[in-house]
Amino acid sequence: MARSLKHSIHRLYPAGAALAVALAFGMLAGCAGNPAALSNVRYDLGPVPQAATSGPLPAVKVLDVTAPETLASDKLIYRLSYADAQQTASYANSRWTMMPSQLLTQRLRDALSQRGTVLTGADGVSAPVLKVDLNEFEQIFDSQTQSHGAVTARATLIHRGKVLAQRTFTASAPASSADAAGGAQALAAASDDLVAQISTWLGAQALVAAQ
Repeated sequence: MARSLKHSIHRLYPAGAALAVALAFGMLAGCAGNPAALSNVRYDLGPVPQAATSGPLPAVKVLDVTAPETLASDKLIYRLSYADAQQTASYANSRWTMMPSQLLTQRLRDALSQRGTVLTGADGVSAPVLKVDLNEFEQIFDSQTQSHGAVTARATLIHRGKVLAQRTFTASAPASSADAAGGAQALAAASDDLVAQISTWLGAQALVAAQ
């Protein structure tokens, strides 16, 4: 991350100010003075939380979550919104174990399976289909020391070629530290919030009648 961060800083500030900001921002770079940060660290979303008490769901097909090309990699992406809200970058030595869309697919299926039968698109069973399009999955820095994880996705419920319902969900969670570890923790929490929102939304749909 250090190289991309330095490039952003020097592009946004005069030479003298850039150096001061770079030094102050060393903790975000996650490389200076920390030998452990030099290794390639991989993050996932952690253990699946126990679902909140709620009624069971009928069988539903959960398709693989789709994502735009910008999220089609295992990079851990961050954005310095206080400096240049239109520019994103990624950590050099910290990545996800798989693409965010794959992590969210796994999380969604695991969470919904606590409430009922979860099928995939390959199953020949007639059941409502849940399609989720991931639009945002990044750590956003509101200042040099504070950031949060932001996740946005659109969920569409389909049955027999007819759209039953559609909604866009957003979730965010504060990061415990201004680095990749904090970003991964915040994005895991935001993902769980988003999945919980989708689960609640599904429970409010007339899925039984659609079987």
